[in-house]
Amino acid sequence: MIILQSLICYLREKNILTRADIEELRDKVEERITDAGRVIPCAVSAAQAAAHEMSQLEEFCGKRYGGKHRRVN
Repeated sequence: MIILQSLICYLREKNILTRADIEELRDKVEERITDAGRVIPCAVSAAQAAAHEMSQLEEFCGKRYGGKHRRVN
């Protein structure tokens, strides 16, 4: 998990990932919470933990590197 977090931060620092990309990734992880409950009921807590970690990472990257949020239509 630490390696993935570091990689995301590094890609954001080098402007390969935008803040909007990280927000989209966070939303995809959050969507999988509902899928985990339906597909593998025992994995709900793991999915919630992953969504929480992704939310914290998105918040950290947003504060540290800034950038534009994605556009909501």
